[in-house]
Amino acid sequence: TAAQIPLTSLADDIAVTQRLLSAQKEPTILVGHSYGGAVITGAANGALQVKALVYVTAFGLDAGESLASLSEQGPLPPGSSAIEADDKGYLWINRQKFHRSFAADVTDDEAYIMAAVQKPLSLASFGGEETEPAGKTIRSWYLVCTDDRMIPPPAQEFMAKRMGATVRSVPSSHAPFMSRPQDVADFIVLAAESVVESAAAAAR
Repeated sequence: TAAQIPLTSLADDIAVTQRLLSAQKEPTILVGHSYGGAVITGAANGALQVKALVYVTAFGLDAGESLASLSEQGPLPPGSSAIEADDKGYLWINRQKFHRSFAADVTDDEAYIMAAVQKPLSLASFGGEETEPAGKTIRSWYLVCTDDRMIPPPAQEFMAKRMGATVRSVPSSHAPFMSRPQDVADFIVLAAESVVESAAAAAR
């Protein structure tokens, strides 16, 4: 099941995800990519069916943090120069710079389509602060993308270590779901199998 978040604010996006999550009665794993990491971190709070959180080169924010405040803690990533704000309060990735900045390891055609159909992120979402991060109470997995130009790999590693996540790395851009889909799928399966094994052990 995929949550179609509006990207209008962190609170809005968490609420949309929680509404969808309320229909998931079976044990559930939440997967978030990039900004989606902040969304699943908030959406999993109080959701007893959520057994694991999987971050795919994603923001794992702490309480009171935002994407904006976290970005101020270190040097800007190379891809940040491709991000542009419009006069409506939304952030876009420049189409001409999209391939190199966001998805350098996909084909030209794939990058062109991704740039054309991208959804802009609101400035309100960029500045939205996390409340209580669910990663402190729910097991987490983090897929570090070592060729990412949007979230620096050292920042990914910092967030993963802070939440105590199980970490794996792949040589990928910020779009591993396009360039290395099998690696992403295998990582999610790894988390799922670990949850099943833990449940079986607890039942014995």
